Amino acid sequence: MRSAPCPPAFIPLAAKPATRGWVTPLELLALGVIWGASFLFMRVAARDFGPLALVEVRLALGALVLMPFLWRDRARFPRRLWPKLALIGAINSGIPFLLFAWGAERAPAAIGAICNATTVLFAALVAFLFFGEKIGTRRALALLIGFAGVVVLATGKSSGGGNALAVAAGTLAALLYGIGANLVRRRLGDLPPAATAAATLSMAAVLLLPFAATHWPSQPVPALSWWSAIALGVVCTGLAFLLYYRLIQRIGAPRAATVTYLVPLFGAAWAWLLLGEALTMPMLVAGAMILGSVAISQRAKA
Repeated sequence: MRSAPCPPAFIPLAAKPATRGWVTPLELLALGVIWGASFLFMRVAARDFGPLALVEVRLALGALVLMPFLWRDRARFPRRLWPKLALIGAINSGIPFLLFAWGAERAPAAIGAICNATTVLFAALVAFLFFGEKIGTRRALALLIGFAGVVVLATGKSSGGGNALAVAAGTLAALLYGIGANLVRRRLGDLPPAATAAATLSMAAVLLLPFAATHWPSQPVPALSWWSAIALGVVCTGLAFLLYYRLIQRIGAPRAATVTYLVPLFGAAWAWLLLGEALTMPMLVAGAMILGSVAISQRAKA
């Protein structure tokens, strides 16, 4: 799945395992760079926009990029399906995006990127608790290690202050991504993934619009924050989803999900390079624990 920034998971039930030499590693790298940068853009723009307005811009622009796919497949989206799309859109994008943006106001960008990596663990846990999938001893151990990493992250100090609330927000967002991944796979798995992403993003944008309108910034937003918000919506949401689906179709969802390992690395690297945010020892330890647990979870048999 897309551990995403924040990647929500829209994974088709059938995937094509074909590969194309050096193209696949390059695209995985590009996706890690893009999704890692999403936490940088949120960090830059959240304070000027506020979480509600920023996420509205992100959802609307991401949906706009993907809208041609929804238009092409509109016959497969009857009116009775749209309430379900709205609910899944809120769970799988609207609320998680808000939580990450809220956390970006309060903690370094690397915090959200590391929390995002737990999406894979939560997807496995939700599948076990509510959908009867086996979890296995190794995967159970991976969950314990990963969640211990979250505790380390939450109890550490960064930039002179506690980051527990930002960690809690990022972890809750990852939990919602995990729930959304299971809902999409089981309730919408027979629909075209790019069109489904456009539909759920659109519905999330519609649901959020009244709140964003009443919380729109009263002061002019600086150009840098506007460009960050546009990049967040167009590149890190719309175009990144297209690249992710391309990878899923070529190499399958499990291999495409290895991008999970790259997002925290690039999230931290972008924040260090462009914002001067240093990595602390608790962040390094927590990141190693969480990424290690994800590796074990990915390789473990159910």
